[in-house]
Amino acid sequence: MRIWSIHPKYLDSKGLVALWREALLAKTVLEGKTTGYRDHPQLDRFKNSKNPLDAINQYLSGIYDESEDRHYNFDSAKFRKPIIPIFLTVNEGQILFEFEHLLCKLKVRENNLYRKLKETKTIIAHPMFKIIKGEIEYWEKIK
Repeated sequence: MRIWSIHPKYLDSKGLVALWREALLAKTVLEGKTTGYRDHPQLDRFKNSKNPLDAINQYLSGIYDESEDRHYNFDSAKFRKPIIPIFLTVNEGQILFEFEHLLCKLKVRENNLYRKLKETKTIIAHPMFKIIKGEIEYWEKIK
């Protein structure tokens, strides 16, 4: 499961569709509707928020907005945007790690986008995340 902290605008089409599916799976897990993935470390940031379901719905909303910008046909009925926006923090080291991880994926499967993004100087987070100083998050699996 990869729940990206970077802005979904950086993802290629395969990456954005995969993120949508992974985030919907995360929502199902947080709703208690599945037995798998319950202890997945990437869900900790949502679980540790005041309202985990609102948090994952806010996250899905950001993905949905990107899908709209690309004229994709994601189903808005799959989530409910919270009335009061939710913001979480993410460490700067995590953002840098994820961006490098994405570049490695894109170099193989979407070289044109890779060449465009490798020149990026300032990396933007998913709209619900505020970047703070810090290393790679504890929940990240590093190989």
